[in-house]
Amino acid sequence: MKTIISIVAATLLVLPTISSAASSKTPPPIKALEKQGFKIAGQFDAPGGLTGYAANYKGRAIAIYLTPDHQNAIVGTMIDSQGRNRSAKPLQRLVRSQKSQKNQNPWPRLKQSNWVADGSADAPRVIYMFTDPNCPYCHKFWQAARPWVKAGKVQIRHVIVGILKPSSMPKAAAILSASDPSAALTKDERNYNQGGIAPMDTPPSDVARKVNANNALMKSLGLRATPAIYYHDADGQVQVIQGVPQGKTKRAVMGGPKP
Repeated sequence: MKTIISIVAATLLVLPTISSAASSKTPPPIKALEKQGFKIAGQFDAPGGLTGYAANYKGRAIAIYLTPDHQNAIVGTMIDSQGRNRSAKPLQRLVRSQKSQKNQNPWPRLKQSNWVADGSADAPRVIYMFTDPNCPYCHKFWQAARPWVKAGKVQIRHVIVGILKPSSMPKAAAILSASDPSAALTKDERNYNQGGIAPMDTPPSDVARKVNANNALMKSLGLRATPAIYYHDADGQVQVIQGVPQGKTKRAVMGGPKP
């Protein structure tokens, strides 16, 4: 069966041999990727004489394919002649299962975090999203999600963090300390292009602790950027996506097509 390698939301890296590592059991290109932040979760057999490695990079499961001469590595997704993803199963087995064991299902921790509701409490679908008040991509997803939220299909629970700019913490505090946090979040998003919600001058210590707790939760889950969205897939498994989901991924996150 013929196979091709397709790069799907990934970077193609062709890494040369590093002579100083030639004697190591780990192939030089793999060591080079590890230095760049790739965390190798395991190795698997791959077609075409390639050796597959499953890795975690900034919270994402990514496949790496080592050439037979061990001189170069290709980072991306392998697709066979039938259009099937040959990388998915090894990543599920080696990386995502490992993350699941490590995190022991993050859903209960997300439920106990300091989140702000966006949408009806009766919505049949709940997703959690790490949101920084200054994050332009969080704002884009907030806009994109309006049809599902307004139709009562989805409730987004924003875990408010303050990580991007100096004003992020005091803006997050302003939202969490408001008499109506949901209304404050909506105000921040509707006025995003005008600067969003006004930051608090001096956030009270109890409110600052809530924001810091959300920051710490985000870090403990291996996340480094916003938005980071947690949802249940069609099999009921908790999945996470970082960035603004598009196309089929957006429909999977929201639980169906636009109402």
